[in-house]
Amino acid sequence: MTANSFRDDVYAAVQTVPRGNVATYAQIALMSGHRGAARAVGNALHVNPTPIVVPCHRIVNAKGYLAPDFAFGGVDEQRKLLEAEGVEVRDGRVDLSKYQFR
Repeated sequence: MTANSFRDDVYAAVQTVPRGNVATYAQIALMSGHRGAARAVGNALHVNPTPIVVPCHRIVNAKGYLAPDFAFGGVDEQRKLLEAEGVEVRDGRVDLSKYQFR
């Protein structure tokens, strides 16, 4: 498998997360067919060539925390993008029981 095909799988999975929802890195790894590759998912999203098309701001860690190094403007930008979709962010965290895509 090439890095590009892995990224394509990840980007396709991220595109299925609806507006107003979030998913975790591990969840995207599983959805993309790469169980256990949560860290690699994060790396792929960090170099996302089309952040408008592939809404990587909807991906959070296993506890619901935003990405401290969100590649497209920092954690404040990720928070703003999520809040614009109706996702409540408190203390840098999203309530997964309420907003996680299932």
